[in-house]
Amino acid sequence: MGRPRRRGRDINGILLLDKPAKLSSNDVLQKVKRIFAANRVGHTGALDPLATGMLPLCFGEATKFSQFLLNSDKRYRVVARLGQRTDTSDAEGLVITERKPIFTQIQLEEALQRFLGDSLQIPSMYSALKYQGKPLYQYARQGIEIEREARTITVFDLQLIRREEYSLELEIHCSKGTYIRTIIDDLGELLGCGAHVSQLRRLQVATYPYQRMVTLEQLSMLIESEKIESTQTELAGQYSPYQALDTLLLPMESAVLHFPEVNLLPIVAAYVKQGQPVQASTAPSAGMVRITEGTEHHFIGIGIIDDNGRVAPKRLIVERTD
Repeated sequence: MGRPRRRGRDINGILLLDKPAKLSSNDVLQKVKRIFAANRVGHTGALDPLATGMLPLCFGEATKFSQFLLNSDKRYRVVARLGQRTDTSDAEGLVITERKPIFTQIQLEEALQRFLGDSLQIPSMYSALKYQGKPLYQYARQGIEIEREARTITVFDLQLIRREEYSLELEIHCSKGTYIRTIIDDLGELLGCGAHVSQLRRLQVATYPYQRMVTLEQLSMLIESEKIESTQTELAGQYSPYQALDTLLLPMESAVLHFPEVNLLPIVAAYVKQGQPVQASTAPSAGMVRITEGTEHHFIGIGIIDDNGRVAPKRLIVERTD
């Protein structure tokens, strides 16, 4: 039997999508997959439908490194609606208590300070965290409460941007697994008035620049204009309407740039590609490493330093030759 026919293009890289509100992360992923006509795309941790902002999408071989973006620090801008607590801790839920916000600036600053550093946080029942294969929010919608284990989170920075009578705007830099809606709900209880998330925008994932984000509308307009140009040019039939889209993709190794680089000669890299650990004079004494090959520092994957001080391959990219 012949090789199964592929339905899309084999492309590799990372797109920084500016996710719109009211769509799930999977909804926008499928839209982007169709626009790029890509075979394989995955996201790096879902954003709530209410939320907007940076959603890195990994294409092709880059999906092998998506976990490192899922585990990275995040930065958010959030607007909290004061005076109302909801059952979901956001604007899509039902209001369960209403209290007038009466607190001083000093009380607010003291409450915000309590969130800085390490703390234990219990995930919301309206999160996508899985229990027995189903996200918690599915149980919550059925009125089923699941016991959740508290997890350690870190808030590195929390800045007050704006305060009005019934709203607060904050910027939060936090570790992986931090639920902003839970922080806002807890803050509302500390202030004695209740609060929920009315707007949430993710500004940053890892060190990816905010300026490199693109919207669904921009992608759609770009592919349409490129298709029109490709039919009008003298190179019709040779020109790909996807060329402009593909330039938006960041290199797949950008997800693992925080790992130290080990550069190997091609003859040594050949052993790594076959799954064998190798000695490398430039390797650190322990931990994960980013493996490159030759004088051009061609990225081939990531490895780990084994007990013998060798570079052992962990996740390698597969380069198609056809």
